[in-house]
Amino acid sequence: MLVIVVENAPARLRGRLALWLLEVRAGVYVGKVSKRVREMIWNNLEKGIDNGNAVMAWSSNTESGFDFMTLGANRRIPKEMDGLKLVSFLPTDGLSDSPRVYGK
Repeated sequence: MLVIVVENAPARLRGRLALWLLEVRAGVYVGKVSKRVREMIWNNLEKGIDNGNAVMAWSSNTESGFDFMTLGANRRIPKEMDGLKLVSFLPTDGLSDSPRVYGK
């Protein structure tokens, strides 16, 4: 299972995501795809997110049963602790306009 949530994404990127996944709510996409397709979708996100942000979560053989990555400016960033990926909050003045990738 793959879940992608985008905020402030350009319409062209949202339309491209809808080619591979089902948009169940505005900006929320779900589907079941292979690792190769997931990586291709992530590459499209990186190229087209502009000033928006995204999170992608998928089923994985980890302690929590899933893994995730984020892209773009957001207060929530992945933080690994003792083999578990958790979410840390940045102060509001820590945001920048440049896209960032976390969780690779």
